Amino acid sequence: MIIQKIIEQIDGAQRFLVVAHENPDGDAIGSTLGLALALRDMDKDVVAYNTHGVPESMRFLPESQILCRTLPSSEPFDVAFVLDAGELHRTGLPVAELCTTLINIDHHPHSNFGDLCYVDTEASATAVLIYRLLTQWHYPMTLAVAKALYLGILADTGSFRYSSANQEAFRVSAQLLEQGIDPWEMASSLYESYAPERMRLLGLVLPTLEISPCGRYASMEMLRADLLKAGALEEHADGFVNYPRAIRGVEVALFFTEQDKDQYKISFRSRGAIDVGRLAGLLGGGGHHNASGAKLSGPLEEIKKTVSYHLNQLLS
Repeated sequence: MIIQKIIEQIDGAQRFLVVAHENPDGDAIGSTLGLALALRDMDKDVVAYNTHGVPESMRFLPESQILCRTLPSSEPFDVAFVLDAGELHRTGLPVAELCTTLINIDHHPHSNFGDLCYVDTEASATAVLIYRLLTQWHYPMTLAVAKALYLGILADTGSFRYSSANQEAFRVSAQLLEQGIDPWEMASSLYESYAPERMRLLGLVLPTLEISPCGRYASMEMLRADLLKAGALEEHADGFVNYPRAIRGVEVALFFTEQDKDQYKISFRSRGAIDVGRLAGLLGGGGHHNASGAKLSGPLEEIKKTVSYHLNQLLS
């Protein structure tokens, strides 16, 4: 079984790198921190890395400061774990060159790289896969690790509102709660402790809302100038894509983020009927049935026309 092979690699190695995708969400941070702390508890040497660091809204997690944005040395790692990253380049590191063994753990489709590849697209979050691994490894769960994994599940299921909130998500969460987690504290820290900059940014972005003539999809956009005006960071816009999706009748939400001149990142969210993972794939991106993304170059209005064309094809 793949989990047993991963455990054998852990038992036989000492120096580890744990990394997830750029612009990390709750699952990327939670699974990275959870695995890194567990490895450290088992007397392993661990470097936890993310190219964009820990978003402000998640720094309440115990020991989140161990996640670094630069590698402390060029010394090679015995094992590198790549978590929650559908494509290797999204880590921002030449991971394969930094380790002897590369282990890929993910719940996104099409991520089949690595010497060992543990991918389950039925899992609600990568944090669930880390929980499975730690359970089979007989790791004595600590509160810090439990909080990290719980955050991963909480975030990737949209507070258990998305279709990904399956029976296992609730079962694992209940077992994590037994370690002493306060659900209200976790939810409040993640969703009700926003920086003022986020709210100023939201005030600039909401007026860009556009609803398609058919009423089945809607979009918002965020420019670099908006970030400057609000004094905000891109991470402050996390979750903004969900506002268009909350409109009655809208099946797909789109959020256009300006990365540079004529370069945009597009986030897609679906209520379930439309496969936005397929939509992102048509645009050179990827992701899940209900959540995906892509990056396109060109004038924003032309990009919108391209995305609308492909989306209308899926809706027809």
